[in-house]
Amino acid sequence: MFERVGDTETETRRERLRTWLTIGMATVLTGIVAALVLLLARASDNYDQSLRWQTQSLEVISQTRSLDAALARAEAALGRFAVGLQKEDGRIYEQQWGLARQYLNRLDRAVRDNPVQSQLVDQLTTEMNTRGRQLGDAALSANYNQTVAAISKYHAAGHDAGLGRIDRLLTQIIANERALLRQRNQTAAADRTNLDQAILLFTLLGAAIAVVAIGATFSFVRAVAERRVARREQAAEAERAMQLEEAVEARTAELEQANIALRSEMTERAAAEAQLRQAQKMEAVGQLTGGIAHDFNNMLAVVVGGLELAQRWLPGEPEKAQRHLVNALDGANRAADLTRRLLTFARSEPARPEMTAIDACIASFSELIARTIGDRIALTLDLQAGDLACWLDKQQFENALLNLAVNARDAMDGHGALTIRTLDDGDGKALAVQVIDTGCGMSPAVLERVFDPFYTTKPAGQGTGLGMSQVFAFCRQSGGEVQISSTEGEGTSVAMLLPVAATPADNATEPVAAALDGNAEPAEALKILVVEDDERVLTATVDAVSELGHTAVACANPLDAEALVEGRLAEGKGFDLILSDVLMPDLTGPEMVARLKQRWPELSVLFVTGYAGDASEVASFGDHDVLRKPFTLTALDQAIRRCGDARAVEGQRLAR
Repeated sequence: MFERVGDTETETRRERLRTWLTIGMATVLTGIVAALVLLLARASDNYDQSLRWQTQSLEVISQTRSLDAALARAEAALGRFAVGLQKEDGRIYEQQWGLARQYLNRLDRAVRDNPVQSQLVDQLTTEMNTRGRQLGDAALSANYNQTVAAISKYHAAGHDAGLGRIDRLLTQIIANERALLRQRNQTAAADRTNLDQAILLFTLLGAAIAVVAIGATFSFVRAVAERRVARREQAAEAERAMQLEEAVEARTAELEQANIALRSEMTERAAAEAQLRQAQKMEAVGQLTGGIAHDFNNMLAVVVGGLELAQRWLPGEPEKAQRHLVNALDGANRAADLTRRLLTFARSEPARPEMTAIDACIASFSELIARTIGDRIALTLDLQAGDLACWLDKQQFENALLNLAVNARDAMDGHGALTIRTLDDGDGKALAVQVIDTGCGMSPAVLERVFDPFYTTKPAGQGTGLGMSQVFAFCRQSGGEVQISSTEGEGTSVAMLLPVAATPADNATEPVAAALDGNAEPAEALKILVVEDDERVLTATVDAVSELGHTAVACANPLDAEALVEGRLAEGKGFDLILSDVLMPDLTGPEMVARLKQRWPELSVLFVTGYAGDASEVASFGDHDVLRKPFTLTALDQAIRRCGDARAVEGQRLAR
């Protein structure tokens, strides 16, 4: 009995000891398990965070490359728009530029937590704003069909240093993000190692607990079961992490391949566009120079030949000399008209609209058209517009009509029928001027490019390719449009659709009719300061002013004009008129006049110029008259009379 009691007490002590040992072990194991669970959770969170950083870096790189591609597509579309003036290319440019802006905004949001990258994106935003204004200016010129200005501005934008800065910023952003991605990959790998170690320790501990749980109580069995459930969840999380890592690696490989393909495509496209631009530029220059040289050489042949013959016949037979002088003057006037046509095509010469009765104008001009197309072409006038008139530049209209007649003559190879027909639209708001020939017609490929500047199917030296472009520009400038239809082997019909003016043409007045009268009284003799940097032009202008009965003082340098005016005023004489060239070295005519006007605001000024820049710059002349070179004595006399007339109408007037 004592043994039993002793055994019981011993068993009780052992049970108590086992209990306390169990509690102690459970406490220790619980602490270890808690520590490992915390370690595993932290390792899992760190690894998840590393994967998120990797994903963010990949997104930044992807957005940057997408931005680069959108910019390239926008600039390529703008280049096509500037050359071809196709509205679809303009819309593509705006779409791609807007897409580039969206990528830039996404990139800015993606790098907000990185000060270095955020600063680079801010710089990129500034550069893109500047670039957008440059390209927008070129797009605006192209939108208004100003081909030369659009190409020039696009070419200047293409050589701007800002483009290189944008490329460098994009490259730097990608390089920084790649370096950051490498660091994050290393961090992710370390976090993955820590997570694997934690899982391994947790697995070993679970196995030990399972062994202990087998010989422990039912409560420990339940704990083991719970820990097994936890391990399964952790294993599933680890599996998901591995799948995510594999997906990230696969996506990275896809993006790398896409980037390689995109850069290859961009390189090929840039090379092709560069070759196309160079070929088009050389073709245009060759066509333009060949045609202009041909026309000018013909005109100069008339001028030089006429002057030489006049020089030969002048001493003995002045009547023959006079005839040759008239021919030389006509050749010079035709050369001046060609220059004016080129300036008008380039939008550097403003139009001079007037009320024009279309049928009457065509009827009076038909004789010149008939002489131009030759006797083997039958000219028919079918004029049905009546007394309808249009507000347009009469000379440009006649040039457009003559261009269409010459093209028709060439298409008929000098033999056929040409019909000029006019008709209204029924409600009196517009009329059509049709030029119909029985020539060879045009193929769809030629018809598609017929209005392109410098495009011609004629042999070298027989055309500049400006004829149909001038017809198109004239119709647009006059508020109308041009339509063309052609069938190969049958002929071509070109229709200029022009808006009808509100007032009849016979109400137009001639403000300078008196000046055109050869019997008008001579103008009052004026004291005129002639400012011209070209010595020969200065001599000729001074002689012309003197021939009209005025007193001319020559000034070869605009910087000396102020001293001459001040000196004459000191002598009590002064000048009645300043006759000045516009484009001169050191100081332009308008700049010189602005200086003189600050001291002597009452001075009267007459500008003389052969080229005054873009037609939009006429405001720089103020309210002063402008005489265009080359001018006749009659035109010079009219301009001087207008400047000397105190009752002259205010505002600028352009004299031929």
